[in-house]
Amino acid sequence: MLDSVLKSIVSDKVLHAKWLNTLSYMENAGAKKISASEHKENVNLIVLKHAAEEHRHAYYLKKQIAKVDEALCKTYTNAELLSPNYTKYYLHALDIAVCRYLKTEFNLSGYELKFAAYLFVTYAIEVRADELYPVYQTILDETRSKVNVKSIILEEEGHLEEMINQLAEFDSNWEDHAAKIVQIEQKLFDNWVEALQEELSIAV
Repeated sequence: MLDSVLKSIVSDKVLHAKWLNTLSYMENAGAKKISASEHKENVNLIVLKHAAEEHRHAYYLKKQIAKVDEALCKTYTNAELLSPNYTKYYLHALDIAVCRYLKTEFNLSGYELKFAAYLFVTYAIEVRADELYPVYQTILDETRSKVNVKSIILEEEGHLEEMINQLAEFDSNWEDHAAKIVQIEQKLFDNWVEALQEELSIAV
């Protein structure tokens, strides 16, 4: 379903601009979530690197819009995003669900809960990015679009490896917990893609 949705989006200039803007919004939201999870004093290099790179992805995707039509999508207002309600709910809902899960499983609170949520939420998002961006890039290549996300794909792969290393330090049984977090993310992602599909059918 994702493949057909993305093909429809890339074939339409306005939808494609909104799609890039939507991805930019989500990368920016992710960067802000990472910064919000930081300890006031004990901030490691990887956390700073992730926040900086997610902000850069948001900026890069926003700049790519000009390759489609530089007059489009200047803001993150609902009118300039695809499925704005689902887009804005997705990461927030994932964060809340993960926090609930971690409270139950590890009895965490305060900064410890924030940091553990950062690890697992980021892991789930990186797994998703490793699937979504290559599918999108393949369609861009097929349609000979000027838009390109290859640099993001490389960085997201690096992020995933870093998150796995940090999760292994956090808990020896991290893979079982991560699998449950990925299931939560999958439901939210499926709802988002369905919302995109519905919006496209209305647009057509």
